[in-house]
Amino acid sequence: MTSTHTRSKLPIAGVAVAMVTALAACSSGSGSGSASSPGGDGGETTPAKPVPTIKISPVKGTAKVRPDKAVVVTADNGSLEEVVVESNGVPVEGEFDADRTKWTSKGPLKPSSKYTVSAKATGEGGPTEANSQFSTLKPKFPLAVADITPGVKGETVGVGMPIMVTFNQSVTDKASVEKALQVKAEKPVDGAWRWMSSKQVIYRPAKYWPAHQKVKFTANLAGVRGGKDMYGVKNSSATINIGAALISTVNVKTHMMYVKKDGKTVQTMKISAGKGDTREYTTTSGVHLTMERANPVTMISPGKKEGDPGYYKEVVNYAVRISNSGEYVHSAPWSVGSQGYANVSHGCVNASPAQAKWFYDNFHRGDVVKITGTSRILESWNGWGFWQMSFKEWEKGSALK
Repeated sequence: MTSTHTRSKLPIAGVAVAMVTALAACSSGSGSGSASSPGGDGGETTPAKPVPTIKISPVKGTAKVRPDKAVVVTADNGSLEEVVVESNGVPVEGEFDADRTKWTSKGPLKPSSKYTVSAKATGEGGPTEANSQFSTLKPKFPLAVADITPGVKGETVGVGMPIMVTFNQSVTDKASVEKALQVKAEKPVDGAWRWMSSKQVIYRPAKYWPAHQKVKFTANLAGVRGGKDMYGVKNSSATINIGAALISTVNVKTHMMYVKKDGKTVQTMKISAGKGDTREYTTTSGVHLTMERANPVTMISPGKKEGDPGYYKEVVNYAVRISNSGEYVHSAPWSVGSQGYANVSHGCVNASPAQAKWFYDNFHRGDVVKITGTSRILESWNGWGFWQMSFKEWEKGSALK
């Protein structure tokens, strides 16, 4: 009986163990979240913070990128720590937005160049980096400065001297090119560019340059769009030395010329001007600039051949050009008797050999020669007659409104 009693209890005990086991399993399952959470305090699983994402434009491997296209780097889920864009070790300038989620390059890129981009960003999900590279196109029409006048190294010029820039291509996007031209003077004055043609643009101050200073001209053309398939390929610059204010005043009616240097009269000259019996032989009134000099110059009557009425061929010394219509200040020993008394020339302003030589030796390109007393007015396009135009009218020729 005892043995049978023992066997009867075994199944009951077995059932009890199984129930405990089941309860234990049930208890374990209901507490699984508590077991996996940090500290076992019963909280939910904390999601991972997103790592910042960096995007770069132009995209990696892009070729033939337009030089006027900006490089843009952006960051999502974080902020940009550093952006470096360079070509052959030369960095590209750029700026971040207020919250440093965007960086944009400033100014154009160089044509026919390879660029690398590296960027770093950081956020709650940690730091990240990105790198890229691209190349810019080779322009079909490479734009460059063909000439800068004045541009002779070491030359000193007068206070009326304009800055004349000639390009190797015909520019159609004049506003973009003009924006790339900079003039910085030690003694700044207002000034403006005026397009004379699709290949030439000229800078003139509103008033004469202040004397005795340096003016720096820079054409930041590299990458600038000049027209369809046309981009600047290199920058150019020139330093211009402005000398003394050498201003000459000629009165054709009184036959006199006065030269002032920095406001002080340094030369009083008796002169003879154009005899005025024809338009051709009438000296032009207006603001002239000295342009070039030569000794001697052979002057031949325009549009006439030997034997024609009014034909002349004369060799003159100490000749300083003041227009493109054949006007000079020069020596005329044959008309010394008329100088100070009568106008007998073919349109030039002539003086005694000694005083003409003085003028020849002391002038600079861009010095001012004001002539009054005749009915013929100097055209603004005749030589360097740019001062014939008011500044208000002059600046209308700018492409920048």
